Amino acid sequence: MSNVIAINAAAKKNIATARATTDEMLLAAIAEGDRTAMHVLYSRHNVRVYRFVLRIVRDTTMAEDLVSQVFLDVWRTAKQFQGRSQVSTWLLSIARFKALTSLRQRRHEDIEQDDVLEIADGADTPEASLDRASTSAILRACVAKLSPAHREIINLVYYHEKSVEEAGEIIGIPQSTVKTRMFYARKQLADLLKGAGVDSIAA
Repeated sequence: MSNVIAINAAAKKNIATARATTDEMLLAAIAEGDRTAMHVLYSRHNVRVYRFVLRIVRDTTMAEDLVSQVFLDVWRTAKQFQGRSQVSTWLLSIARFKALTSLRQRRHEDIEQDDVLEIADGADTPEASLDRASTSAILRACVAKLSPAHREIINLVYYHEKSVEEAGEIIGIPQSTVKTRMFYARKQLADLLKGAGVDSIAA
């Protein structure tokens, strides 16, 4: 029994240590070949990167492949990270480049978007869950109708909670351009949602 308690205590300590380790610390360790640090970084960010890439390429298999490529690049190039941006911003920059490159290579193919299943809140009633899923589906459909540039801004700011400065860094455009695209993207999205019977979404 004492062994089990000791194992549990050690596991909790390892989890606490991992949580206390910043992304920057992880990258420094990865640059030195630390595979455990790579595993922790992947665990933290793979879902975020996958969702980001999926909204660009609209193909689940391609998105999964690209996520693997992104983290392979991180393993190979961790020493090149200079800390001028957040690690998550750097990861999405790599992901965006790979996703757009992949689309250019496959532009002759007709890429269809698979439905992304929403994880329902366990506290929801079936009716509330259905209503929320329906609204979410309408929102995804409306976002998909935006131009690629406007869709990308909505994706970064709303889904990935990036600031105007971070979004500009990822895309490679001035902050003023981000703000302009954001204004028109929100206006167009509001019109599309209104046409679909949804009055508004949270800003």
